[in-house]
Amino acid sequence: MDLSKNNWNARYLDNNTGWDIGYPSTPIKEYIDQIKDKNIKILIPGCGNAHEATYLLKKGFTNLYLVDFSSKAINSFLERNPEFPYKNAICDDFFNLSGKFDLILEQTFFCALDPKLRANYSAKSHELLNNGGKLSGLFFYGKLYENHPPFGGSQLEYEKYFENSFNIKTFEKCYNSIDKRKGKELFFIFEKK
Repeated sequence: MDLSKNNWNARYLDNNTGWDIGYPSTPIKEYIDQIKDKNIKILIPGCGNAHEATYLLKKGFTNLYLVDFSSKAINSFLERNPEFPYKNAICDDFFNLSGKFDLILEQTFFCALDPKLRANYSAKSHELLNNGGKLSGLFFYGKLYENHPPFGGSQLEYEKYFENSFNIKTFEKCYNSIDKRKGKELFFIFEKK
């Protein structure tokens, strides 16, 4: 299983991005629509083509940061969104990040990580959030693949990674998933303890 930076970049170069639906998923879009403070500092890890960031920009959010392994994904986003601050689009490993954020928006990054890194993801998210900051988004639900992404899991399994460091505000099966993901997504809002 090759989850290296080179592999992810090659997937974007070859347009081998089956997870990319070409727009922000309905649960993420509807969550964004409920956020009133457009100045909060938002991080999208493993952002890929960052359709969520494009939507956030259109909605007037001004303090966005993106990180992805793939320079192709980052550059593609910047070409489509030339007004986005170049310095806020980071081509690096999520685990190398520093800084503090009010919201980490999760969309298909967690499921792309080697499952052995899930506890590290929880710890790093906690580290990157301001007090009271939120980690929110979608996890895939159910058994998916064991030897390549996306990696699935159960709600109980996921809770074990987050319950000690986060208050679990919402964690439920998605009612508004797109058709091809119906019954396969959990929406969550975790608040940093």
